[in-house]
Amino acid sequence: MQNIQQLVILEHINEHNFEHRLRQNNKFTTPKINDFNGDLKKRWYVYFYYRNPETGKMQRMNNIYGGVNRLKTKSARYALLKLYMSRLEHFLNLGYDPFGNNDELHSKYLKDEKEEIKTKTTVSSGQSNSESINIEALQPNSEYKREAQSISIEKAFKKAIELKQNVVGKKTLEDYNARLNSLQRWLKKEYKSIVYIHEIQKSHIVKYLNQVLLNSSARNRNNYRTVFSSIFQLLEDNDIIERNFIKSIKQIKSKPKRHKTYSDKEQERIFQHLEENDPILLLFIKFISYNFLRPVEVCRLKVKDINLEEQTLQYTSKTKNLAIKLIPDILFNQLPDLSLLDPNDFLFTPKKIGGKWNASEINRRTNFSKRFKKVKEELGFSEDHTLYSFRHTFITRLYKSIKETKSPFEAKSILMQITGHETMEALVKYLRDINAELPNDYSDYFKLTKNK
Repeated sequence: MQNIQQLVILEHINEHNFEHRLRQNNKFTTPKINDFNGDLKKRWYVYFYYRNPETGKMQRMNNIYGGVNRLKTKSARYALLKLYMSRLEHFLNLGYDPFGNNDELHSKYLKDEKEEIKTKTTVSSGQSNSESINIEALQPNSEYKREAQSISIEKAFKKAIELKQNVVGKKTLEDYNARLNSLQRWLKKEYKSIVYIHEIQKSHIVKYLNQVLLNSSARNRNNYRTVFSSIFQLLEDNDIIERNFIKSIKQIKSKPKRHKTYSDKEQERIFQHLEENDPILLLFIKFISYNFLRPVEVCRLKVKDINLEEQTLQYTSKTKNLAIKLIPDILFNQLPDLSLLDPNDFLFTPKKIGGKWNASEINRRTNFSKRFKKVKEELGFSEDHTLYSFRHTFITRLYKSIKETKSPFEAKSILMQITGHETMEALVKYLRDINAELPNDYSDYFKLTKNK
């Protein structure tokens, strides 16, 4: 089935065809322009509805952009979109059916460039400082269109990653790269004929995501979908692809990974073992436990981030914002002498406190995760017990301790300042997720019921 967008933005249409207007019917609506109230930062387009022959209902068709958003003035955009709107209505009147076969209509008007009239049409707003539109530069047979449709998948993804560099963090960028490379390898294996970015279809991505689901988890599948949607949206915004169809692929329900909390005896056993066998890992865990940092946030710490005079530390949080926390005495008193260390050294390295470490953020975190995995295996803990579990454990412990003398709301208000949660709602959700907020013993209520 041919695409009406190629017809609508066609450069040359025989003029006499515009003189013939067939009667309107109730199969489609009159095409309209969406200009977002003149906001040039938005992507303007022409749209219309067509009656679906199966459902009998009017269904909105794909938006028609035709390169109009490369124009920088309102008058220029209006002029071109009005032309597209007129042509769209013309072809609908001629019988174009988005649900049917339009090969005959399509081939009639998409002849070889050599047979077409070599007339260049220029639309101007009529103002001396207006922007002129070269219609030829915006058509499917033009150099611009050929260039857009000849962008390889590799080149398109590379361009998207470049545009993302100053938008997301290094870790996120590495994750984007890894997932896009995985998709490219799969496409080369399963669809060798697909070379250009515009050839990728929704069905390809759905098939790949299903494979990820079968080989890993629903959560990982959803993470891939999120990355792909972000990248394809960027490609759409830069007129490299026509539409980000990944937005129409739904997320699926996933079971979140459970970081099981430690009992008091379990935590003490681990600390005692590490004190004798791996004191560096023990101090690493204490930054998670007493300062409630995430493992990756501890990996980011440098010597200069520890302010010994004010007893504080600064770190890059989950949201990539620079945050400051008080170091409680229970942790501060266990710090080694940092005064003679290079301020630019990492606080934690594999063999010592304070030193150079030429490794990525992900690899630094993986190093400590693997070290703790050996401890878990040796002490008989499950996979659900993680480094992150210490954060859950000590936040739960602190919350219960504060609640002994404070109301639940007061306890949460105090806890919120300590943990660094930005909103009370976020903290409440977090406490609920880790089962920190359990009710008191309710046995007496059953007794009251029995007495009645």
